[in-house]
Amino acid sequence: MRAMKRGRSRPADGGEPVAICPGGDEPGGKKDALEPLVCRMLGLLGEDIEREGLRQTPTRVAKALRELTCGYKANIDRIVNSALFRVEYNEMVCVRDITFFSMCEHHLLPFFGKVHVAYVPDGRVIGLSKIPRIVEVFARRLQLQERMTGQIANVLQEKLKPLGVGVIIEARHLCMEMRGAHSILSPTVTSTLLGCFQKDATRKEFLNLVHSNLGAV
Repeated sequence: MRAMKRGRSRPADGGEPVAICPGGDEPGGKKDALEPLVCRMLGLLGEDIEREGLRQTPTRVAKALRELTCGYKANIDRIVNSALFRVEYNEMVCVRDITFFSMCEHHLLPFFGKVHVAYVPDGRVIGLSKIPRIVEVFARRLQLQERMTGQIANVLQEKLKPLGVGVIIEARHLCMEMRGAHSILSPTVTSTLLGCFQKDATRKEFLNLVHSNLGAV
């Protein structure tokens, strides 16, 4: 394995979510098939779907759900495109604090937080903006945090073929905070470590970069 002296850590630009698809309008302005289902749900909950505040709710909810799950239609190859570059760099690259929002597949409630991604190149690097976009592809689905962590790591390993990949996700789950256990401010942390990141020295370097206080850039 190539020597690694020190890593390079890059916060995601502005910490903002990266859009991978437009809003939730259906092609040709057609009425979304989700709208009558939302109407029925509101009725079953005991609401008057004709009252002023709810008249446009089925349309709004349908659009929101389409946007929040647009990752199903995203094309990873198109997103990565040609942003793989040959470069003589064999130290760790870390993009940290990537903000994401996703939906828990068990209760359809949000979970959100930060993703930290690192890899050790093997002759090629990926355009930095592609890493938050890949995160967003998998966040914009009905998800489990554990699965999402592995998906991000595996796609980078497949497309970039580096010496190793590390992904850590820290997230708050509203399905645990606003219902059920009512465990407030109890973040869940998951990690996937591939290749050289399974070695103690590389794992330690990754964790140091994630938790270091680099200050404002």
